[in-house]
Amino acid sequence: MQESFPELHQDSPQPNSSPPAQEGEAGIPLTRLEPGKKAKVVAIQGGWGVKRRLNQMGIHAGDLITVTQQGSLGGPVAVEVHGFHLALGKGVASQVFVETSEEITIALAGQPNSGKSTLFNHIAGYKAITANFPGTSVTFTKTRTRIDGLTCLCIDLPGTYSITSEEPAEREARRHLLSGEVDLIINVIDASLLSRSLELTLELLELEAPMLLCLNMMDEAEKKGVQIDAPKLEEILGIPVVPVIATTGKGVRELFAQVGRVWGEKRKGRVQKFSKDIEEVIQPLVSLLGPEKRVNERVPARFLAVRLLEKDESLVEEVRQAGDFYRQVVPFQERLQESHGAPSDEVISSERHALAMNIFEKVARIVRSPKRDVRTAIDRWALDKVFGYVILALVFYGFFHFIFGIGGLIEAPLLEYFERLNHNLESLFPAGSLALFLVHGILHGISGGIAIVLPYLVPFLIGLSLLEDVGYLPRVAFLMDTFMHRIGLHGKSIIPFILGYGCSVPAVMSTQILELPQHRFIVSILSTMIPCAARITIIFGLVAFFIGPNAALAVFALNLLIVAVFGRVMTHFSPESNLGFILEIPPYQFPALGTTLKKSWCRIQEFIVIAWPLLIIGSVVLSLIEYWKLDLLINYLLLPLTHLLDLPFAVGTTLLFGILRKELSLIMLTQALGTSQVSTVMSQTQILAFTIFVTFYIPCLATIGVLWKEIGRRGALLAVLLTLGTATVLGLLTRLLGGILLN
Repeated sequence: MQESFPELHQDSPQPNSSPPAQEGEAGIPLTRLEPGKKAKVVAIQGGWGVKRRLNQMGIHAGDLITVTQQGSLGGPVAVEVHGFHLALGKGVASQVFVETSEEITIALAGQPNSGKSTLFNHIAGYKAITANFPGTSVTFTKTRTRIDGLTCLCIDLPGTYSITSEEPAEREARRHLLSGEVDLIINVIDASLLSRSLELTLELLELEAPMLLCLNMMDEAEKKGVQIDAPKLEEILGIPVVPVIATTGKGVRELFAQVGRVWGEKRKGRVQKFSKDIEEVIQPLVSLLGPEKRVNERVPARFLAVRLLEKDESLVEEVRQAGDFYRQVVPFQERLQESHGAPSDEVISSERHALAMNIFEKVARIVRSPKRDVRTAIDRWALDKVFGYVILALVFYGFFHFIFGIGGLIEAPLLEYFERLNHNLESLFPAGSLALFLVHGILHGISGGIAIVLPYLVPFLIGLSLLEDVGYLPRVAFLMDTFMHRIGLHGKSIIPFILGYGCSVPAVMSTQILELPQHRFIVSILSTMIPCAARITIIFGLVAFFIGPNAALAVFALNLLIVAVFGRVMTHFSPESNLGFILEIPPYQFPALGTTLKKSWCRIQEFIVIAWPLLIIGSVVLSLIEYWKLDLLINYLLLPLTHLLDLPFAVGTTLLFGILRKELSLIMLTQALGTSQVSTVMSQTQILAFTIFVTFYIPCLATIGVLWKEIGRRGALLAVLLTLGTATVLGLLTRLLGGILLN
């Protein structure tokens, strides 16, 4: 969760991305302030005569003013300021602009891949990671901003297909929507999938909260030849409907300009009624639901009635805990089932689907045949049962060679430069002095980040962002589903694994998209074995650079083999499940260069702001440890491990610090060995054994923390022991067989 206070009326690097304050940049006119509300005067317009007269009567910018009565039929506005009362004509009051101290909570809600996070980033700066595949957001992100003089807490909720959904990530969205803390809902829907998207809209309308509809992806609808009558849809739903293309910023300004009006009018929309026979069941149940039987005061009786007929597990349990009232609900469910010959939850779902289709037919029409889409032809090859896997192999082979090509080209000259700089600095300080040790530590930390980590990290994160934004990752999940099932996992498990190549923390968190608890537990542990960007940097910086790129690819292949083996073993002891593979495959998108670079920069910032300072501090600490000869004690304590793996004696400290951040293992290795030319003091077998051990051993502290949160203390401990044991065994095997394999 993140917070900031950007001003929406500030200029933005993207067109139309920041909505201005309506009717004046200063705030909202006094005529729109509700009676009883207090606000601060921020500007007085209308010419010097009006401003001077109001100043003479004691109203100045910065004063607190309270509306006591809004006149009817265009009459004057009664206000209180400094303890006295005034009546201002509508014309004069409309020239007084105020800001309220009130904060409202706005929730961006919608189905997965509808563009909520893209819209959110327009007002928050780039905070929410976006990608062209469902399940990217598994927790909420929030920011504070000002819209039309209102202080707004905007929350980007995880995508959810239905409020009734019980998937963990979607429960997070549900929890916020039903908490009673959301003041206004912006329902973001995919206009190219209007009929399906409207089903969630119908559920949100039943919450009876102020709401507006964002018709996103209008460009995709146009490609399909679909024309949507937004005014007609607005008339049917009773809420503002704004067409938007969030990727370009078109319509975003107009969308947020509606927030102040919807909030001021408390415009809640029109709850859509089901067919007569279903309403004849719902209405008596609504009457039966007194306020004391509601889950909380913000859940309307009709919403609760429909959820109970749908047998919503969470709400049913809450009602049951409140007493024996649920027994009175069962006859209504049975009545609905008897009249339709299907369970009541299926009846409601089917009715909502039919209602959404009816609305779609009223507001949308096909004006022409869909444009010939080259993306369909691409998918015929990309998802082919033979060529699909060839393309997959070529994509990732090219991806990793792209990383090594750029990183290797940059790393060598930078290492030489810092080697010369380090040698030159030695002449400025007495040999063996504390100052020299500190300078060495600082320089090793800085050079490690610039010369070793960033040359590989930057191209990797840019490449990962491109794969995400293009939409290829859901295709990878499709292709890998058969293999994932053979090791006992769901095809969607591939998504946490792919995210793991960026960072293990979001990878573990993304296991919330998996339906079964045992799958979430297993995939959480296995995802820690996937080499994150830091460990990939180590693989490229050591194995690829000093041994060769094919050796680095072999390390990745070994990693996948070990993950598959452990997946098969762990799922063997978990209950079988017949839950099938269900994953939305969104259309390919041409990635916007600006968005890709912003996303990459957002991820690189984590290294620069968090990891790099730790590298420098860690290097300085290691220098002090070496100066006071404490490194000998640490290395002696870890000697059984380093001796077992045939690693240099000085490597022990680097393994210990690597638990804090994986990058430390590489940076501090060069410091502990006294040179960045690792191949001069370690054999190729030792380099390979060290890399494989670091690739698999104990997750970093941040990952352990999120494991503890997601799968509990025992799960986190199991992950630590399993990865440490696996790393030790593989490191030993590399020591024994490395010479043969490398020759």
